[in-house]
Amino acid sequence: MLKPKSITESELISQCKKGSIRYQEVLYKQYYGYAMGIGLRYSINRDDALEAVNDAFIKVFNAIHTYSEDKPFKAWLRTVVVNTAIDQRRKGLKFMMNTDIDEAPPIGQHASVVGKMNAEDILKLLDELPAIQSTIFNLYEIDGYSHEEIGNMLDIPVSSSRVYLSRAKEKLRKILSTEEQEL
Repeated sequence: MLKPKSITESELISQCKKGSIRYQEVLYKQYYGYAMGIGLRYSINRDDALEAVNDAFIKVFNAIHTYSEDKPFKAWLRTVVVNTAIDQRRKGLKFMMNTDIDEAPPIGQHASVVGKMNAEDILKLLDELPAIQSTIFNLYEIDGYSHEEIGNMLDIPVSSSRVYLSRAKEKLRKILSTEEQEL
């Protein structure tokens, strides 16, 4: 078995471009955690994330010859994982009903609630959002996509992307406000 630490990223990619299964395995193991972290943000559960990540790696290995080494590999991989997870979610998002949220004015949250949250708490908080809102929040706020790009990815109007993001933020404010009141 190959030792991943003795192989540079460019050697690894070069061998993968030649179709080496051994090097593909090393690449998969080396970047699995990174890809899974991205997949979990866009999937309903761990099984869906695993499916998206594995599908993404298949796409990576099939298209690695198109990868240009003048760009960071992680950025290219991230794009493939995000697009794969979005494609997977898109199938279900069109048929999900949007749940209404209570109309509430934006309420500021104190640092006491937010300051005590770790990454796991934030991911749990995002799980409380409807699927479309969570997906758009991730794409816009975490990954930095524009509403135009999100609209194209999800095949929705740009205005819908903005509305879903606004609703996601309102619901998150409401949840944080409730948690703050419980303190």
